[in-house]
Amino acid sequence: MSQSLLRALTILMSLGEDTRSLDQLATEIGVHKSTVLRLLQTMESQRFVTHDRAHQYVLGSRLFELADRALGQRDVRTIARPHLSTLNSVTGQTIHLATYESGEAIYIDKFDSIQSIRMYSRIGRPAPLHCTAVGKVLVSALPRSDWHAVAERLDYHEFTDHTIRTPERYLAELELVAAQGYAEDHEEHESFVNCIGVPVRNRTGAVVAAVSMSVPVMLLDHDQVLARLPQLRAAADAIATELGARTGWGVHNNERPTHE
Repeated sequence: MSQSLLRALTILMSLGEDTRSLDQLATEIGVHKSTVLRLLQTMESQRFVTHDRAHQYVLGSRLFELADRALGQRDVRTIARPHLSTLNSVTGQTIHLATYESGEAIYIDKFDSIQSIRMYSRIGRPAPLHCTAVGKVLVSALPRSDWHAVAERLDYHEFTDHTIRTPERYLAELELVAAQGYAEDHEEHESFVNCIGVPVRNRTGAVVAAVSMSVPVMLLDHDQVLARLPQLRAAADAIATELGARTGWGVHNNERPTHE
């Protein structure tokens, strides 16, 4: 990758976190301000960045256009959205949609709880594979021959006291998920939050996404969250049907065709 391109991408990723001044960007990248300014001017001419009167730089409108097009090209997201919206309205809980890309589970859609409580997850961000329901669902859908490699490369960051911490425990968890057809995050990623997740299959039977429901324990206890599993499965099955999945390839089928 060219140095200029890498610096430009670094600027965009930095601005994706918060506004930045020219001085801040130059310090983060480690180059002279004149170099950063030239990059910013080029990106600003194409609407990738813009700045206010205080010369604080922010992401530009071109990125929003590209993000909208990228999300629109994801057929599973387009098809899933009305079903997830309905599930969110009926249950009142936080609903996620995630896909497996380049070795990561990425949130591609989210509906926040109707309560004032908000989850830390964000669209476009990865979901930890070892301690989220969507992560477990998506990895369990891979060929078993791939499980060990995934388990060995994870860092097992300890988010809570309940987070899985070893490859052996994670592999056992994947076996459980594959056997029962759904995954749980039992206060593993966020304290006092329980989550359940199920797979979404396409017309070939391949798992193309995972849908989850996250609920703070102050609203529903563990057993009450599990009681919502039929609603979550129904939503996933409805999405799968629109993707062309045959009868029998819904989330209740625990055989695991590989990803396309």
